[in-house]
Amino acid sequence: MDWPVTVALAQAVPTLPEGKDLHYEPKLDGHRLVMWRTQDSVRLQTRSGRDVTAVWMDLALAGMQFPPGVVLDGEGVVYVDGRVDFSAAQSRANSSPARARQLAELHPAHYAVFDLLHHHEHGDVRGWAYTRRRALLEHLLEGYGMGPPIQAVPTTMDVALARTWYEALRGQGIEGVVVKVGSATYRGGSRQWKKVRHAETVDVPVVGYTGPTARPRHLAVRLPDGRVALSQTLTAPLAAHVAQLLTNASSPRRARTRGGDAYTAMDVDILVEVLAGTTRHAVVTVTRVK
Repeated sequence: MDWPVTVALAQAVPTLPEGKDLHYEPKLDGHRLVMWRTQDSVRLQTRSGRDVTAVWMDLALAGMQFPPGVVLDGEGVVYVDGRVDFSAAQSRANSSPARARQLAELHPAHYAVFDLLHHHEHGDVRGWAYTRRRALLEHLLEGYGMGPPIQAVPTTMDVALARTWYEALRGQGIEGVVVKVGSATYRGGSRQWKKVRHAETVDVPVVGYTGPTARPRHLAVRLPDGRVALSQTLTAPLAAHVAQLLTNASSPRRARTRGGDAYTAMDVDILVEVLAGTTRHAVVTVTRVK
């Protein structure tokens, strides 16, 4: 397998699918990470392919327990007061290495594994069925005595239990349920999985902003249909959060949306949630930074 790997994605659906050969997993509210156990170390990759090992070093050290050749797909999560805290995970993901070490001492990260992409003995297993990959993943974790901070997410074929996860665990930071077909292979880049979330939202990349960097007024986001649209006026807390992330932005330049609205375009790895019902409009509603 070549670095970086293209990850499989999920398509949002309004209700929990039911049927034969469906497997349900709780969707933890964290930061997507691929863990690579190389010959000498561990590397961690984001969904976009960026190397973020330096800010998740506690997970990289834990991953050294695996043999070289293992590649896992999962979610980096941070618990605060007993619940999954997305803001804490996002703060870690967008911090400097020095700041990440301080955050790790306060709130250590956990790695919730939900797939196995490469095995040290069997090689690339993305062409295997989900059920076969899952069984090999569980065997791998058990065989190497893995426990916190690296654990497999729960899985079930019981739709009633999945519905309970969805309805009862929201307060613990479970943002929904992911549904996978047991016979399906792992297809990077495709939205082969389904997900049911508590809010009908879409994750979109930020491509720019309006106003000063220290206090952005609007975000420019690229919608699923390729259009660039501006967000509503950001609230003070949301603007402050975005301003911190914009410190990593590069190549600022002037640009305009198709409708003629001016904004500052830049290159930065930031995802935000927008209300799905607003993506048809010139102005979209951002709910939070991912």
